[in-house]
Amino acid sequence: MLLSKLQTGNCKLKMDYNATIQYLYTQLPMFTRDGASAFKKDLTNTIELCKRLDDPQNHFKSVHIAGTNGKGSTSHMLAAVLQIAGYKTGLYTSPHLKDFRERIRVNGQMISEQTVIDFVAAHHTDFDEVAPSFFEMTVALAFDVFAKEKVDIAIVEVGLGGRLDSTNIITPLLSVITNIGWDHMNMLGDTLQLIAGEKAGIIKPGIPVIVGELQPETAQVFIDKAKQEGSPIEFASESWNIEENSKVKIQNSETQIEYTNLDITHHSQLTTYYLQLDLTGTYQRKNVKTVLSAVDELRLQGFIITDAHIATALKQVKTLTGLHGRWEVLNTQPLTICDTGHNPDGIQEVVKNIAAVDYQQLHFVIGMVNDKDITKVLAMLPTNAIYYFCKPDIPRGLDAESIKQQAESFGLHGQTYPSVKIALQSAQSNAGNNDLVFVGGSTFVVAEVV
Repeated sequence: MLLSKLQTGNCKLKMDYNATIQYLYTQLPMFTRDGASAFKKDLTNTIELCKRLDDPQNHFKSVHIAGTNGKGSTSHMLAAVLQIAGYKTGLYTSPHLKDFRERIRVNGQMISEQTVIDFVAAHHTDFDEVAPSFFEMTVALAFDVFAKEKVDIAIVEVGLGGRLDSTNIITPLLSVITNIGWDHMNMLGDTLQLIAGEKAGIIKPGIPVIVGELQPETAQVFIDKAKQEGSPIEFASESWNIEENSKVKIQNSETQIEYTNLDITHHSQLTTYYLQLDLTGTYQRKNVKTVLSAVDELRLQGFIITDAHIATALKQVKTLTGLHGRWEVLNTQPLTICDTGHNPDGIQEVVKNIAAVDYQQLHFVIGMVNDKDITKVLAMLPTNAIYYFCKPDIPRGLDAESIKQQAESFGLHGQTYPSVKIALQSAQSNAGNNDLVFVGGSTFVVAEVV
């Protein structure tokens, strides 16, 4: 093992940043690399590891955010609002796109490389004894950072599910569940009700919960769980109305992409926001309702957040928090856009956004992972596109030829390419000035192009 080779007696582990990251990736189970085998249905390791760190999760306030889609955008938007309001804000999200440190931020800034090195060096004996997974160790690092940095509040995104997710050892001020959709059924359950039950596991006794979308198939699961825990519950989708005349316009030109202009009114008609969002996917309309409901709850708990804070923050979420990969424009000639949506609900939103763009021909660069049923996604994709099939550069990546064969049964045609970057280069080379190149199908595909 790399660890034992670099260890001498009881001396501290000595590695540079690259070696430290390599250790984390190769020595410990990692869901993004290994899939279901890295998913542990038990919080014992996280509890024990954090106990050895003096239970840092008990030393900062937090908001816990779960959901099938939208939890990343919601986490970043809420963090941006709190930052602008003057609160020192921690943000824990996953997975990262380029740099491991994207997962842990304070006021939008990634933690330092030295912080990662020092944490692993100081606690490698605990890792040997507890044998935590990659995710368990990363959660412990995040909580340790937030406690030591004395953040005013941390936004903590669930990694997978909720009930048994490593982040679920916190007692937050507020629990948020964005929505429920089909994803990770092999671990969370094969019905929407079972998936909802896993995500409802973040609801704590007496802690308010906000559910982003009222979905007939799953609403009762959350209502029952909230009642059981004595937790007030609100469905954000039922609390806010968005004016239908708000439009998103993406022009195939050298000009900057426009903001999404939204007029949002609370159902009481007492509150109206006129917002410009720099996150331009149409699905952000759902997420912003969830954020506004979360802000209202935090205000009730004593946080001073003005309407101006909200407007200022939501206009610059990407700048404030470093968020990437959500309907992001990579190039304008030809227009090239990527999005991390990868499950049926996420792809449904992607297809909706593609349809709103004015283009002549769609070039679709697509890669996927090998441990999911991709047929539901393939059935939703436009048949009039030219497809560029590729494999994301991770062990879980699905072979490009396999995607092509399955796609052809749904009338989707194209060629395979040896890498994501080569597929993108080919698509952009083939595209005319008035065409659209889209890159997606997996977070790990997007990670290779942003």
